[in-house]
Amino acid sequence: MQELLTPLRERAARDPQQPAVTFVSEFSDIKRTVRDRAELDLHSRRIASWLQERLAPGGRALLLYSPGIEFTTAFSACVHAGVIAVPAPLPGRYRHERRRLAAIARDAGVRAVLTQQSDLPDVEKWVAEEGVTGAVCHPTDAGDGDPGAWTAPEVSSETLALLQYTSGSTGDPKGVMVTHGNLVANVDRMARMFGNDSATAYGGWIPLYHDMGLIGLMLPGLLLGNGYVQMDPMSFLRRPYHWLRMLDACDVNFTAAPDFGYEMCVRRVTDEQLATLDLSRLKAANGSEPVRADVVAAFTERFAAAGLRPEALIPVYGLAEATLMVSGTSRRPPRCTPVVTAALEDGRLRPADGTQPSRVLVGCGAPAGSDTLIVDPDTGDALPEGRIGEIWLDGPCVTAGYWENDDTTETTFHAHTSDGRGPFLRTGDLGGLLDGDLYITGRRKDVLVLHGRNLHPADIEYELRAQHEELEGLHGAVFMVGHDDGVDAAPAIVVVHEIRAHWGAERLGEIAVGMKQTVARDFGVPVAGVALVRPGGVRRTTSGKVQRSAMRALYLAAGLETLHVAEDPLLTAALAGHRRGTTR
Repeated sequence: MQELLTPLRERAARDPQQPAVTFVSEFSDIKRTVRDRAELDLHSRRIASWLQERLAPGGRALLLYSPGIEFTTAFSACVHAGVIAVPAPLPGRYRHERRRLAAIARDAGVRAVLTQQSDLPDVEKWVAEEGVTGAVCHPTDAGDGDPGAWTAPEVSSETLALLQYTSGSTGDPKGVMVTHGNLVANVDRMARMFGNDSATAYGGWIPLYHDMGLIGLMLPGLLLGNGYVQMDPMSFLRRPYHWLRMLDACDVNFTAAPDFGYEMCVRRVTDEQLATLDLSRLKAANGSEPVRADVVAAFTERFAAAGLRPEALIPVYGLAEATLMVSGTSRRPPRCTPVVTAALEDGRLRPADGTQPSRVLVGCGAPAGSDTLIVDPDTGDALPEGRIGEIWLDGPCVTAGYWENDDTTETTFHAHTSDGRGPFLRTGDLGGLLDGDLYITGRRKDVLVLHGRNLHPADIEYELRAQHEELEGLHGAVFMVGHDDGVDAAPAIVVVHEIRAHWGAERLGEIAVGMKQTVARDFGVPVAGVALVRPGGVRRTTSGKVQRSAMRALYLAAGLETLHVAEDPLLTAALAGHRRGTTR
């Protein structure tokens, strides 16, 4: 199997009445919309015929859909038409979201915007407001197209199937070029990694414009498994119990979510709800953002009463540039390893013996199907096990590069080690190998280098939430100012964190002081500034990752809507001078 069309059509012919995609809206009363494989094939050919009349092979179609079965059908139609799918979230409420979507449409050169009738007015309004030209908006559920007029396109493993846009800045979106061969290899890799087969039903709440939803759940369900069940993400966010109940009621065997999804279940599923669940058949991948040891332990312990097996939760590592999945190990409990804090800050993974200060890292399993190296990002030297460096990858799941971006593709996808090995994909992620497991320590661009120590922002953000109950369940961004940003001040750490607005001014001041003390006590570094913002004030990507660079830029430009600010006077003066200089 080298491309997607053949297995899609073969499964439709072999199991025509098997549900291909099921959509679950609300779970107070289970409401399902089902499209079986024969229906999916028919509607895919119908929409594909419409596309083939208007787009040449390799043309790009933007997919903008509310949760439901239509996205799956539209993606399958693009495969049937030989058209490159460009999944993206619907135009959001915020200006930066709408501008970013327009930048994606222009960068990809889309000639069709596929949506559904209920979303069409909002999509057409966005097209007009942002001046997106050259693309026709088409509701795929309107019935247009003749399935009998469809012709199978010529595709191979090298044919592009998908542009997966990464969560960059508003003006610089990067479309990862994912081929048919990449998708087939990654789906096969995941099936073997997790021990899944044709009887495995996949399901979850992750939006399908996100690679974990599209490639991690939907495609395996369609190509290799027993179908895919999608849940409205808002139903999960309102009541995390709905996700777990859907998995049980719909007999889903495999799901996936970012770490915060499991944390929400621990915090918000009640004992009464827990008593109704049977999770004994479930395997669940935990990835997309740093996997926290306390969340792994709490979720596994909390839901053991519902039959969840110790090995059911599987920490994984992946990224869009490698299609999706890079590492993970099933059939064992998660591996949580205390490592010496001082060694970690010095770039080494050294297991703690209980006598030194330590931090617990979660192993993301063994790399599967990729040549994985840990490399010194400055020298290009390959590093031995136990050393922390940048993760470099090679193999069939490494994608073809960035769309229409040769310079960045060359830098990111064609790296060579100091001894000439390559080309490798530079992930930008830092980590190391220990006893065969891959441990992720952070993003290279986010590391805080202060007084010769390497501090990881996610560690500080986590510790602040753990020690200050007012911050629980909210998001923060830790970054450095005064290094390469034009601020005339010594390098200093700043914390921006969400907090609920009901706290009074006096209490907010006390919380800010306490946050500074926590970082000084636990990490041995001072914090020069704390900015508290309302929930939602910390920008995140569509997959939930904190956009620290964007938050740093907003802070420097005085673009945050703050509830409280506590800054050292020297930093305040330096920022004032910087802001005056940038407005001249």
